[in-house]
Amino acid sequence: MHTLGFDWDSLKVFRVVAELGSIRAAARKLEVSGPTVTRALEALEAKLGSELLLRDPKGVKLTPAGYIVLKQVEIMTESVDSIIANASDIDSEIEGPIHLLTGDGLGPYWIAPHLATFHEQNPKVELKLTVASGNPELEDHDADIAIQFVEPTRNDLISKRMGVLHYMLFASQQYIDTYGEPRSIFDFEHHRNLFHSEYVNQKESWKPKTADLSKIVDTSLVTNSAAAMIKVCENGGGIALLPSYLGEVFPKLIPLQLPELAPIQFWMTYTERVRRLPRGKVVIEFLRACFDSKTYPWFSQEFIHPLALKEHSKSHVRHSEKHVLET
Repeated sequence: MHTLGFDWDSLKVFRVVAELGSIRAAARKLEVSGPTVTRALEALEAKLGSELLLRDPKGVKLTPAGYIVLKQVEIMTESVDSIIANASDIDSEIEGPIHLLTGDGLGPYWIAPHLATFHEQNPKVELKLTVASGNPELEDHDADIAIQFVEPTRNDLISKRMGVLHYMLFASQQYIDTYGEPRSIFDFEHHRNLFHSEYVNQKESWKPKTADLSKIVDTSLVTNSAAAMIKVCENGGGIALLPSYLGEVFPKLIPLQLPELAPIQFWMTYTERVRRLPRGKVVIEFLRACFDSKTYPWFSQEFIHPLALKEHSKSHVRHSEKHVLET
């Protein structure tokens, strides 16, 4: 039998090298030395009698035989995942690790505050939360579930549209008292403006209302950190372009009386294997509840200005108090 004596680990090494396009990068991910990776590849090519990778100073490229082997290795990987998922489904408790991938806004500022309640209900689930420095796409990261801003195209991924982030302008009361509040985008020429360098998703959503703005404003800060941007804005450092839900999270952020600048959709993405896992199911349901637009209208399809939401809330409280007094 050809499988007798076959080094299956060499296929794993080959897959990682092929996906990363670099022996050095694969060695770092596998936590082994570069020569160890090279020896595994050479042994695999000798066993198969075919050259799988073309090596050059810029990295590696797949040969025609390499493409065939990689496709088969991916099928094998899916089969192993299915075996594990099916086995773990039988009399399995809700326990074990789930790796969640998000961007640096929704993960730290919206999902994280809800985790205490989640773990009270699911104490044996070990949730690993990774905040991506760039676009949080499940296809590009080793994670189980992702909250991402690009709908995946791979057929083996399940994607559920979760809602919309409505980007608008905020400032602190300190800033407004000092510099005044702009009433239109044409007032921004004389203001300090704060921008996030990762606002690159769904560019077609940004263009209509931000093209004129980008021509006339001067930026005081451009950063890839939502935390830095929020902190500067809170302390009177300028006007920040942020999703509307952050006004609920940070009371010092005052929503300006201006329309939204961009509606950005986001999705939850995961595999069938994760959906079948008991611990995967509870995390998926937890995330759906986190972004339920009926409970949290900031994520609804239509933009509702935070000031309108606060006024509605006050009106509801006044109506309730009146009802109590009358009864």
